[in-house]
Amino acid sequence: MEHSIWQLIIQAGPVVKLVMLLLLFFSVVSWAIIFFKYRYLAAAERENASFFNSFRKARDTASLFAVGKKYVISPMSNVYRAVFTDIELERADNDEIRRSLKRFETLESAKLERHLGFLATTGSTTPFIGLFGTVWGIMDSFRGIG
Repeated sequence: MEHSIWQLIIQAGPVVKLVMLLLLFFSVVSWAIIFFKYRYLAAAERENASFFNSFRKARDTASLFAVGKKYVISPMSNVYRAVFTDIELERADNDEIRRSLKRFETLESAKLERHLGFLATTGSTTPFIGLFGTVWGIMDSFRGIG
């Protein structure tokens, strides 16, 4: 008796279908996040390199601030602009600059790590959801045999 995968899915019980839909949802969302993160991190890396070159060539902070405005994704540029606008660099002491740098560095790190919690949770829970669907399907099959 030949069964296609579509026939097996159609003949599955409602709980198994729900589990398969749930796993499909997690898979699609995870791949979307992975694709988005790949593109975002690649763009951030490119912009960081460009901003760093501008930083090394800059003569004064005001011109570097103006150049940094065009690098929207670059974490280095965002931290520089945030610190530049947060404190007056001429009158600030080193501790104040360090605190400001640390605060904005943490904010940029949080931006880069956004949605990674979903991937971690999905990666650790979906095997158990799949196992539940498998066990449920086997129990349903035994019930049908009996």
